[in-house]
Amino acid sequence: MTPQPSPQAGAAVKAADRAHVFHSWSAQELIDPLAVAGAEGSHFWDYEGKRYLDFSSGLVYTNIGYQHPKVVAAIQEQAARMTTFAPAFAVEARSEAARLIAERTPGDLDKIFFTNGGADAVEHALRMARLHTGRPKVLSAYRSYHGGTQQAVNVTGDPRRWASDSGTAGVVHFWAPFLYRSRFYAETEEQECARALEHLETTIAFEGPGTVAAIVLETIPGTAGIMMPPAGYLAGVREICDKYGIVFVLDEVMAGFGRTGTWFAADLYDVVPDLMTFAKGVNSGYVPLGGVAISAEIAATFAERPYPGGLTYSGHPLACAAAVATINVMAEEGVVEHAARLGAEVVEPALRELAERHPSVGEVRGTGMFWALELVRNRETREPLVPYNATGQAATPMSAFAASAKAHGLWPFVNMNRTHVVPPCNVSEAELKEGLAALDTALSVADEYTQ
Repeated sequence: MTPQPSPQAGAAVKAADRAHVFHSWSAQELIDPLAVAGAEGSHFWDYEGKRYLDFSSGLVYTNIGYQHPKVVAAIQEQAARMTTFAPAFAVEARSEAARLIAERTPGDLDKIFFTNGGADAVEHALRMARLHTGRPKVLSAYRSYHGGTQQAVNVTGDPRRWASDSGTAGVVHFWAPFLYRSRFYAETEEQECARALEHLETTIAFEGPGTVAAIVLETIPGTAGIMMPPAGYLAGVREICDKYGIVFVLDEVMAGFGRTGTWFAADLYDVVPDLMTFAKGVNSGYVPLGGVAISAEIAATFAERPYPGGLTYSGHPLACAAAVATINVMAEEGVVEHAARLGAEVVEPALRELAERHPSVGEVRGTGMFWALELVRNRETREPLVPYNATGQAATPMSAFAASAKAHGLWPFVNMNRTHVVPPCNVSEAELKEGLAALDTALSVADEYTQ
């Protein structure tokens, strides 16, 4: 589709937004949202007709890009047949979505509780874990993000938690492995893994194993930096959970449905949690949908005991029809395999080559269509490009980098000292190379702030 410039329409959209829309995670008077006129595939465009290659996949959810015709048609067909129906009934779109998801989840995660998104999926997973064990505490990692609702944001380990953290949520944070910025003085991945597991088990011992209901981890942390867990770590956490009767929860809201070149990131590590949360890529974000995949043991807890929770729009037919179409499209078009191939053959070699030439790149890490560049001022000291949780003038280097990317038609995903490479999983090789070339140019701006 060729964008048709319409500055006057864009000005009206922007004016209405600024007058009435309250934006999340923002100081309302300090933001300037781009007015978007349309989107298709891996691109979107503004009312001036400027096109952007979306290297953020919206918010890492348009796994099959924008406006896929088969998913749009499925939503239209479902709307014509049945727009909505209460969650207590068996509805074809809901049943089929649950079946297709359960076919792809690891192990015996065969029961699906539908939510409206990722944050409420985490809320319900933790409620299930507490009810199943009768224990109050939840352990989660620093350098994590689990959602913006009250329990989910308290489980979160990054600064977005601080304003809502009253210290009463029953959450204890611990350090997960991250060799580049190791908290364990490790020199190898093996040391980092062993010391991180020892730290976790010590934390449990001092908290009291009988008080811990769940350990929740992003299988591969997303906005916190795409830190790939070292070999053996997730299996070690599984063993610790089994040892103490703790529910193991994996958050696959961002990493799931093809993002890592597998249906779920857990497939990369051959690990089966007790509960798994999902959202985003399940239907490419076309209609809000999330959920919890539940093991047989935890499902049995509620076989004759009512589960005390629900949502009016749980398993909404339009959202589930979009999920069915999305999963079928991904299977028919080989999207998961495509993401794995391009990640290994195009993205990783290109990013490692960029790292050799740009002193601002401290580390490259990722898999599939899920990559991050750690940006630094000094490679030797690993001093971050901007301070932790930087705002205002302190964040200037990252702001300049992002502005350069946008000026060259690339919409980046930046968070603190990282830029992520997370385009749609079905991005073409030509589009990917176009985006990597624009990233190369933007990194030259970041280089200007290095020492």
